[in-house]
Amino acid sequence: MKIVFIGAKGIPANVIPGAGGVEMHVEQIATRLAAHGHHVTVYIRDYADLPRTQAVYRGVHLVRRPSLRTKNLDTITHVFFSTWHALFRPADIIHYHGVGPSTLAWLPRLLKRKTKIVSTFHSRDWFDTKWSPVAKWYLRFGELSALYFPHRTIVISHVLQKFCKNAFGRDTVYIPNGADVSGPQGAEEIEKLGLEPGRYLLGVGRLVPNKAYDVAIEAYRNVKSDFPFVIAGDAFHSDAYLMRLKYLASLDSRIRLVGFQTGDALRQLFAHCYAFIHPSRAEGLSTSIIEAMASGKLVIMSDIRENLELVDHSGLAFKTDDRKALQEVIEFVLGDPAMVEERGRRARRIVQQEYSWDRVVDRLESLYKDLIRS
Repeated sequence: MKIVFIGAKGIPANVIPGAGGVEMHVEQIATRLAAHGHHVTVYIRDYADLPRTQAVYRGVHLVRRPSLRTKNLDTITHVFFSTWHALFRPADIIHYHGVGPSTLAWLPRLLKRKTKIVSTFHSRDWFDTKWSPVAKWYLRFGELSALYFPHRTIVISHVLQKFCKNAFGRDTVYIPNGADVSGPQGAEEIEKLGLEPGRYLLGVGRLVPNKAYDVAIEAYRNVKSDFPFVIAGDAFHSDAYLMRLKYLASLDSRIRLVGFQTGDALRQLFAHCYAFIHPSRAEGLSTSIIEAMASGKLVIMSDIRENLELVDHSGLAFKTDDRKALQEVIEFVLGDPAMVEERGRRARRIVQQEYSWDRVVDRLESLYKDLIRS
């Protein structure tokens, strides 16, 4: 099959400024589909930190297209230029990622009749407080677009599946995010950061308001422990929020903002943390939670339904935005290493059974084939 992906910032995720769960998701499925023998194209942002002469990554064809690099226009302008380019190239499947990009899915649906259009509804993006009122309206329109313009809509959580059915009466296909259960990891990268295996707490994600790391930092300041709380990630169009996090971190030497991490450093951070903290206010289905579970870690997370769907009694929840409740859960976790270890083992089993990338790609490949035959 000739498969085209539009909407992510690009791959590999580690060279894309502001990359997040969508970019990691696209990288994992695109490279595996290419390994299965399909011709896969991913449109990438013009500012990707990749040699301009590099046109292939792990069997995936990369096509650069420009964008207006502002908070509100970066994605939609890149998607427009990518879509226009894709209209004149052979494709069996054009797959949009995200509700914002899906607003342009009508173009190939109308002008490229033999191509099947797919959209993945990753999250209800308009909840993110960084967006202006106009951007929020457009993202809400994107939810409608993701459900009505494509031939088939994928959702990454059962919570989103129920929302689409109840709010719009639309049936969707559930295919979640995934993770690889990795083997033992070295510790040289975390030692470079001054960390000891098993003696730090970890948070991983973009440093944007809806991830609520300010809540986690303020809660941790009242926890009596000598464990560092390490937060790995960077800001993207959220400079004011980053400054707030840096200020809060400056008030407590245990808080460590270590910036964007990838590759061996990120794998080792997951592998050797004592437990994982994910305080977000809104999610689709968190890739970082699945990665932590795949590493055999107990996850302390906010009680939004998308988080609770994942952990299946392998983690502990606190009331969203409740700093005192989060403090108490952290103290409970720090005081019971045996429970942490047992729930971590359960978390790893859940990922093996439900969220392996190979299983995700097999289901996606079957959906594509069914669409083409229909």
